[in-house]
Amino acid sequence: MALRFEILGRFNRARAAQLTLPHFVCQTPLFMPVGTQGTIKGLATNQLEEIGCQIILGNTYHLALRPTSELIDELGGLHQFMNWPRALLTDSGGFQMVSLLHLADITEKGVTFQSPVDGKPMLLTPEESIQIQNRIGADIIMALDDVVKTTITGPRIEEAMYRTLRWIDRCIAAHKRPHEQNLFGIVQGGLDPVLRDICVRGLVDRNLPGYAIGGLAGGESKDSFWRVVAQCTAALPEDKPRYVMGVGYPLDIVVCSALGADMYDCVYPTRTARFGTALVPEGVLKLKHNAMADDTRPIDPTCACMVCRTYSRAYIHCLVTKDAMGSQLLSYHNLYYMMKLSRDLHTSIIEGRFPEFVCNFLRMMFPKGDVPEWVCNAMEVAGIDISSCCSPLSSSQD
Repeated sequence: MALRFEILGRFNRARAAQLTLPHFVCQTPLFMPVGTQGTIKGLATNQLEEIGCQIILGNTYHLALRPTSELIDELGGLHQFMNWPRALLTDSGGFQMVSLLHLADITEKGVTFQSPVDGKPMLLTPEESIQIQNRIGADIIMALDDVVKTTITGPRIEEAMYRTLRWIDRCIAAHKRPHEQNLFGIVQGGLDPVLRDICVRGLVDRNLPGYAIGGLAGGESKDSFWRVVAQCTAALPEDKPRYVMGVGYPLDIVVCSALGADMYDCVYPTRTARFGTALVPEGVLKLKHNAMADDTRPIDPTCACMVCRTYSRAYIHCLVTKDAMGSQLLSYHNLYYMMKLSRDLHTSIIEGRFPEFVCNFLRMMFPKGDVPEWVCNAMEVAGIDISSCCSPLSSSQD
């Protein structure tokens, strides 16, 4: 096992920890930007270091297609290839094959899909997924799981969960670099608490370095979302990192951290930047709006990032969707926001003021006190009193 996880502070379920990986010592809770092909669009690796990025997520499927895992391996692994000295995580490749390509078919052997190059059928097995990730060389690698959208019901959910448990054994057997790379299992089971519990127990029995909660952020209700996270974090080991996959909305990260999760990833901060939207304490700021055309203020007057210290809303308004510099500047700001949110979560737990941080965060985002009901319910389970920033009469369901 090439990982050390030390809890430094906690408030009820929430915890702040130090995660020591082969290439970097990380502080949790943490957010991981998605670098599909070894790059965060528009940003250089030194800029990512500058804003405090600790781990970048790479997409195994895209990297295996181009430039190929064999070439990456020949050139010294993905760290050296992209000149990134800090930690890397790669997904299994299965999700992209299901989400991006037509006629994907999952059987016991693996995921069969149409090649985007020549249209011929290709098969990704658990063994091949691990072999590709071994060549890429990330600090954390993910097991190939059977991914089913949470909006699907019926026997398919149970089938996928049990297949995920069978595939984890094949992934473990295929993993040739356990002393350099950490294999995380993924909890599946849809919105069924019984299936989720069976999957958690099965994965914990394998004594893996860390565990992910998969199959969420796919269209389920927020009430269902937080309840699955709460169930899984309560059952997963205290001394191992817990990773909620595909979560990138700041509110979701604060809620999941209160429920005991440690790691998150999503394309949201950079994708929304390319559409001209900035993350701010109040929620979002849409720089494309005409009201921004003559606004000389920074994106966020309280933000210390290079973009907010240098450029006005009016300047960025001129660039967004018209010039690559616009999406680059907004991506920089949005990722800076996410890294600061991660640091603030960590520090507030360490310093014993996590409930105060959560209340201040919610007051900024919901100044009228209309905190969504699902957030209120989740905070109650997390043991955090948010009554001072929440008006029950006006709380919404969304």
